[in-house]
Amino acid sequence: MSFHEIRFPASLSFGALGGPERRTQIVTLANGFEERNTPWAHSRRRYDAGLGLRSLEDVETLIAFFEARQGPLIGFRWKDWADFKSCAAGSAPAHGDQQIGIGDGAQRVFALCKTYRSGPAQYSRPITKPVAGSVRLALADDPLREGVHYTLDPARGTVTLEVPPPLGVQLTAGFEFDVPARFDTDIIRTSVANFQAGEVPDVPVIEVRT
Repeated sequence: MSFHEIRFPASLSFGALGGPERRTQIVTLANGFEERNTPWAHSRRRYDAGLGLRSLEDVETLIAFFEARQGPLIGFRWKDWADFKSCAAGSAPAHGDQQIGIGDGAQRVFALCKTYRSGPAQYSRPITKPVAGSVRLALADDPLREGVHYTLDPARGTVTLEVPPPLGVQLTAGFEFDVPARFDTDIIRTSVANFQAGEVPDVPVIEVRT
């Protein structure tokens, strides 16, 4: 899959409408009860970037980005302003935000993830596009240094430790992240007259699996 490690202009994604999507198959039985199932292990996010456009200069920036990606052909990074950190919205990422693994004495490569909890239920979301320079790691609450104790692959969302964590030791991380995405349309329809009148174009963006 073609992918450019470049972020859609954050000033344009700010104000975009979107969020997670699930696919659920629901069958209503003869007795009125339901059977529900899903073929998706993970949610997928959809956005409308058109709502982030505020000027004709923004339209020019959008068209340049669209053309450089050849429409939906090439993926890119997208900042979801409603969910882009391992911590609460009003906090800064810290090394203890998320548990990403427990040492077994042999494993050195760990994948970043973010866990969403509500009551007794939880969902672990793979994070494949961390923001370089934002990742904080710790073993048993002891901070680690990037380039000394571990290396980060920002294109895959994995960290490789120089030394495998000892058996039972918890590895935690904090980070900012982007969503791997692409345009969900082959055409961008713009009108200067309509834009000046307050009408913005539809610019659908959809998350992709990487």
